[in-house]
Amino acid sequence: MNVYDFDGTLYNGDSTIDFYKYCLSQKKSILRHFPIQFKGWLGFHIGLYDHTRMKEHYYRFFKDITIEETVENFWDQNIQKIADWYSEKHQDDDVVISASPDFLIRSACKRIGIKNVIASPIDPITGKPTGKNCRDEEKVRRFRELYGDSPIDEFYSDSDADMPLAKLSQRAFKVIWPDIIEWEIERSEERVSNP
Repeated sequence: MNVYDFDGTLYNGDSTIDFYKYCLSQKKSILRHFPIQFKGWLGFHIGLYDHTRMKEHYYRFFKDITIEETVENFWDQNIQKIADWYSEKHQDDDVVISASPDFLIRSACKRIGIKNVIASPIDPITGKPTGKNCRDEEKVRRFRELYGDSPIDEFYSDSDADMPLAKLSQRAFKVIWPDIIEWEIERSEERVSNP
């Protein structure tokens, strides 16, 4: 089983930011949410909010768009930003784990043949999180919840925040677009001894 981060790894960029820009290009009126979005961003950066609370402020604009149609139109224009190298690596049991909204990532993954997706649970109508933001240790917790102690053969990510998942893998790779390099990880004795 190979596991992939999405943004900055399989996707060249941040899909959530690109989606917001796309929505803004289609409907300028979503700018009315900017004061609340800025409050969330500021609250996060001064330590008042965690990632989940910050994103609750950021995703307010979902209320103003037809989400399903907009997501499909967005991927019509942006699916070409998926890494070319992935088609050669693709396996049926691949897993994507992302902090981006579940419905946004699932749509892209379906197009490239990935069935197993773990991402941040966000209500697509209200923009409110319905669970924890899927990052850092939460990625490990969510992976274990679905796959137990299944081994990760290879793990790919662009972010040091994914070190907890990298440590679970047999091999880890750092994606620095467009390059992929071996990620040197210090693993615990317990992990190394596992088959």
